[in-house]
Amino acid sequence: MTVHPKIICIAGFGDNASMYAPLSETILAAQYDIIPYNMPGFGAPRLENETTLAILANDLNDAAQKKGATIIIAHSVASIIAALAINAENSPLAHIVSLEGNLTAADAYFSGKAINYPSPELFLNDFLPSLAAKAAADPILSRYLSQIKTADPSALWELGQGAYRYSQEYIPGDALMRADKVTYIYNPENVPQASLQWLEDNPLERIILPAASHWPTLDQPHQLAEAIVSAL
Repeated sequence: MTVHPKIICIAGFGDNASMYAPLSETILAAQYDIIPYNMPGFGAPRLENETTLAILANDLNDAAQKKGATIIIAHSVASIIAALAINAENSPLAHIVSLEGNLTAADAYFSGKAINYPSPELFLNDFLPSLAAKAAADPILSRYLSQIKTADPSALWELGQGAYRYSQEYIPGDALMRADKVTYIYNPENVPQASLQWLEDNPLERIILPAASHWPTLDQPHQLAEAIVSAL
């Protein structure tokens, strides 16, 4: 019986592991065991205490250890969590594949909005209609909206606030740079100018997926899988 290396996959702000389902029919699944993992509050029960980046990173390391995963695919804001996890002492993780992960504060264009609201309810009362307007003619955003609605409201708000504060105090891309092995996969059309400039200034291994959406697992699963296999 062939034993494949294991890849744990975590979703971005408010999303869950269902975004990785299309990868199950790709070359990546033929060569690696793909483990979609729902973080607490996002497809799994929320934490008893506040949802912080540090606690989510600890939870991720625990999950990777239990599942025997050494590689992580992290989408969007989850790239911060993956970077904090892999840089922790005794992390089982050795390689981050970051799907348009946050590099600068400019990347927190969804999650960062939470800082402007004193409660989860007020945040969602504004965020959901705004997202719905954008999703009306976009099936991928429409799916994202449906997943956001299943997320725990308090966990969502706390994650957004935590991501904003972290991005104001630190440069998220710098945490990626401290990891031993990182591959950044992106379509430049989706990335804010400040983060494109950061990529120009920092020697991060990168792969461009032309014409991909911010959710390449959904609209370019085969191209993405080939890119990941080449990086691994």
